Amino acid sequence: MQALVYHGPGIKALEERPDPILKDATDAIVRITKTTICGTDLHIMKGDVPTVTAGRILGHEGVGIVEQVGGSVSNVAIGDHVLISCISSCGRCSNCKAGMYSHCENGGGWILGNLIDGTQAELVRIPFADHSLYPIPSGTDEEALVMLSDILPTGFECGVLSGAIRPGDSVAIVGGGPIGLATLLTARFYSPAEVIVVDVDDNRLEVAKTFGATWVVNNSDGQAVERVMALTGNRGVDVAIEAIGQAAAFDICQAIVTAGGHIANIGVHGKPVQLNLDKLWSHNITLTTRLVDTVSTRMLMKSVVAGKLQPARLITHRFALTEVMKAYDTFGQAKEERALKVILTNE
Repeated sequence: MQALVYHGPGIKALEERPDPILKDATDAIVRITKTTICGTDLHIMKGDVPTVTAGRILGHEGVGIVEQVGGSVSNVAIGDHVLISCISSCGRCSNCKAGMYSHCENGGGWILGNLIDGTQAELVRIPFADHSLYPIPSGTDEEALVMLSDILPTGFECGVLSGAIRPGDSVAIVGGGPIGLATLLTARFYSPAEVIVVDVDDNRLEVAKTFGATWVVNNSDGQAVERVMALTGNRGVDVAIEAIGQAAAFDICQAIVTAGGHIANIGVHGKPVQLNLDKLWSHNITLTTRLVDTVSTRMLMKSVVAGKLQPARLITHRFALTEVMKAYDTFGQAKEERALKVILTNE
């Protein structure tokens, strides 16, 4: 089969690799029909995720058709169209029973495209298939559902829920890329009074307006803090969400959060950031970090099927799997290419 293989920071290649095989009775083999590239994959390519070693097939998102199942798999069958979760869950350990699938104690968690081969390939082995695959309702837009593998649950769980957004809140999302826009889409479930999106890309800021942002702030000149404070009457925001994974973005969140507010970190940080505790200690600030657990996937899928959530709006480019190198170039040059999410098709 063909697959996108990581060979160390800055080095990747489309290669022929052996088809995956079942290793455990709880496994399934899925033929990928559609996958995508995540911002985390770009962090991997920069060397920010040392757990990913040379020779790994990247990718942790996608939809496909079940081709093989292990003897213990009962929730999906050969021929089923399924959504692949970015988080693998045994469903039995104490962490999984507590809904913390990202810290599965039996070898699950974020392993696809990280500790085991991932989805940017023709075929993928999915451990714990009963708890890591979601049958797709007939007639649903499978391309749109690729967004539910990772970015929609991540934005919702790590940004909206961890940030404890409430009706009437003022919210700032620092980062208008796909994960920030996914956060914006799902923040609307809780009716915040205003949502401010901060980025350096005018195209993404224009998209944010169409997604419901109240205000957008271009930080190309480094004046985001002053602008956000001016928009909020110098009060700051109730919830500041870091959706890039950069120290500068985290600094903005610390500077704009109001007393009693929340800072919710979503971004993947490859380097330490400075915590300005000397300024925050007396302000009753709650700071949360989180790896997505995907406990919200079924709810989000219902919202998509009902037409209440439209993640297909995030898709800007489409490529065949054989064009994955070009797709990476496009996604990596998002500002120049006006790219949000790309779809890789293998059909």
